[in-house]
Amino acid sequence: MDRLWTPWRYQYITASSVTAGCVFCEKATSGEDETNLIVHRAKHNFVLLNLYPYNCGHMMVVPYAHVATLEEAEAEVADELFRLTRLSEALLRKVYRPQGINLGMNIGACAGAGVAGHIHMHLVPRWVGDSNFMTTLGETRVLPEELPVTRRRLAEAWQSVPE
Repeated sequence: MDRLWTPWRYQYITASSVTAGCVFCEKATSGEDETNLIVHRAKHNFVLLNLYPYNCGHMMVVPYAHVATLEEAEAEVADELFRLTRLSEALLRKVYRPQGINLGMNIGACAGAGVAGHIHMHLVPRWVGDSNFMTTLGETRVLPEELPVTRRRLAEAWQSVPE
């Protein structure tokens, strides 16, 4: 049997049991946008890269308000979340030229939410063939770009978006 080692995944596996607060609330208030991979801030939501991405450009739109469901979100928060999701899709198409985009929100731990108490919308760019043997058999992603480079590219793209 072949073994593929991904020691960086250990951080992800153990982080949930170590983190006392909400990771999104902490990132939103830290003021360290570059370190926290935040690419855009709006009035009610912010956009950041996923720290453990499925593909280059994997972004999330997250409300500043700590709410667990869309139902709990104020109307203007939810409206802006979907407006930013729409803009994020357009920017991903412009910057990375994906052939498709997975868009989704997992509400609740049993639905697959990694941060169950704070809603967030995922945008994952997809290309034909990006689910190759490494992903399927090795449960390992091969990403051709480092997160700081991805963050820079998408933050620059956000600067051209009119508010």
